[in-house]
Amino acid sequence: MLQPLERGMGSLIPLSILLLSSLATTAQSKDPNALAGRWLNEKKIAIIEISRDDDGAFSGRIVWMKEPEYPADDPKGMAGRPRIDRENPDPALRDRPLLGLVIMRRFVFDGEDSWSGGRLYDPENGKEYRGRMKLTAPDTLLLRGYVGITLFGRSETWSRVEPEV
Repeated sequence: MLQPLERGMGSLIPLSILLLSSLATTAQSKDPNALAGRWLNEKKIAIIEISRDDDGAFSGRIVWMKEPEYPADDPKGMAGRPRIDRENPDPALRDRPLLGLVIMRRFVFDGEDSWSGGRLYDPENGKEYRGRMKLTAPDTLLLRGYVGITLFGRSETWSRVEPEV
């Protein structure tokens, strides 16, 4: 049977480990630039480079696409041509190339590994959504795009990739 002092010391060790790990997490969570970098989207069809704007907000643009040209069986007859923003509701913007397109803008650091107040654009349907993001791990980003309130939206998980990709 353990003596009271031994029992007390045994419970201090897990508590100490928990305290140290929470301090490490807190230190990491206060870095607004942790969001910057290249991220592979959930479908693994595009890499988005997120960087800090001159005013301190964060934006992201498409820097790589798995299929940068339309396939041979494209229903709109654009086989072999570079993909463009053809689903955009504004006809004047439908000729913009997807490669290099800014699809996220104006995200502001909230603290605790989260950014909000920004807008997310989905070139697959031409719609823009309010958004928020959270780093759930150093190389895992959870995005939530929504209309009105966060209940009406969808989430995606992106993975950080090396710059060479």
